[in-house]
Amino acid sequence: MKRAYVGAVRALRRLLAVSGLLGLLDRAAARSRMALWVRSWFAIYDLDEMLAVGLPWWTFAAVDEVERHLAATPRARVLEWGSGASTVWLAARAAEVVAIEHDPAWADAMRPHLPDNATVRTVASVPSAHPAVGSRKPGFERQDFTAYVAAADDVPGEFDLVVVDGRAREACLAAALPRLAPGGMVVFDNVDRRRYRDAIAQHAAVEVLWTRGRTPSLPYPTRTALLRLQEGPAG
Repeated sequence: MKRAYVGAVRALRRLLAVSGLLGLLDRAAARSRMALWVRSWFAIYDLDEMLAVGLPWWTFAAVDEVERHLAATPRARVLEWGSGASTVWLAARAAEVVAIEHDPAWADAMRPHLPDNATVRTVASVPSAHPAVGSRKPGFERQDFTAYVAAADDVPGEFDLVVVDGRAREACLAAALPRLAPGGMVVFDNVDRRRYRDAIAQHAAVEVLWTRGRTPSLPYPTRTALLRLQEGPAG
């Protein structure tokens, strides 16, 4: 179903380009967020197109909150599980971005687009009949992501923002929270999925902003959660 949808969207994009309507939509997208959202539909699963749109694949509400957070955090450091258009967008707003990627081919495609303050580290999963750190995404059930999650340990220091948007997200969240700088934020995407909401609920010491609404590249609303550690009592 996904493959058929993406194929249909790309065919429509070619038709719009030939007719000149895609250019009109591009100009409208520069003035209107609604038009920008519609334009982003035609960028789905196309790295060059998504980079041209210039948005992460989170809800627009989450994008706005993260942009405010980074604007208020000079020299922000960002860690990201899962790379993509968000990596480039973050690098334009932070001092340093380190992305951990499980797919070597995707990482190779990303690197030519990255500015000097962003890096992608490839940490592939390992085949295993009984993964210690698994993923429930179809096709990855017999892959162990222990090294992928632990790769954050190779990056010293605290982070002002951590993005959990790759594989083994429940384990990544548990690894992310202790690495947050004071006032830091975690972006946890696709929390429409119950297992992700359950993973968040296991961490009692977090405050969660649940966002739901329009999301770049998708013609239907989704949800992105923004997490902060609760501050302890003063004194």
